[in-house]
Amino acid sequence: MADLSGVVTSNTRLFSANKESAAGFFRNNFQMGTEVVKVDEIPFPLQVTPSTTKPLSLLGHGITDIEIHFLQIKFTAIGVYMDSEIVTYLQQWKGKKCTDLAEDDDFFEAIISAPVDKFLRIVVIKEIKGSQYGVQLESAVRDRLAADDRYEDEEEAALEELIEFFQPKYFKKDSILTYYFPAGSSASAEIAFTTEGKEESKIKVENANVVETIKKWYLGGTRGVSQTTISSLANTLAAELSKE
Repeated sequence: MADLSGVVTSNTRLFSANKESAAGFFRNNFQMGTEVVKVDEIPFPLQVTPSTTKPLSLLGHGITDIEIHFLQIKFTAIGVYMDSEIVTYLQQWKGKKCTDLAEDDDFFEAIISAPVDKFLRIVVIKEIKGSQYGVQLESAVRDRLAADDRYEDEEEAALEELIEFFQPKYFKKDSILTYYFPAGSSASAEIAFTTEGKEESKIKVENANVVETIKKWYLGGTRGVSQTTISSLANTLAAELSKE
């Protein structure tokens, strides 16, 4: 597998997300901190190092949006970071086209369950109240768990605590929300929120069903909240699997 953490000669080039796919720019190697990809003019570093883990690579990016009367309203830009070892858990999809992978929910189930670090960086484009985001998250997680008959008192309590975390916050433009899913614990997620003029606030979710469903909300293939992100992730991983 190609090393995704090398060095390029230029330290200033910016890649525009609407001009080049994730698969395209990942054919090169990058030095941590010197390169970014722009998602709707928002810069995302090509590597991050959450906690004490090794650097994680940007493997997919996109936006959340809706269309009202032919007008596109963009809410957030998303960057998906993972340990590059993720491809070792996806070998059965080697040689598949990116368009096929984007529509294969089993492929994304394998990504979600793979024991590698995963990190989501979400940047606000359109301002909303934290309570609005919390309601969206709660509804998505609760409905999916209830459909699978996995919504019990423990899940309800974990969700309530998470909603309380978001309740007093205001998601200004360029505020950053992150989700860190450590490889060593499928039952936990570390969530952090940063906005201008405020100290970073954090919460840890320790309910396996809730954590898994949050992953599925963002990374769940055809049921994911951002299909541009799903397509980008499929593009990158198809390219990496073709090198194996």
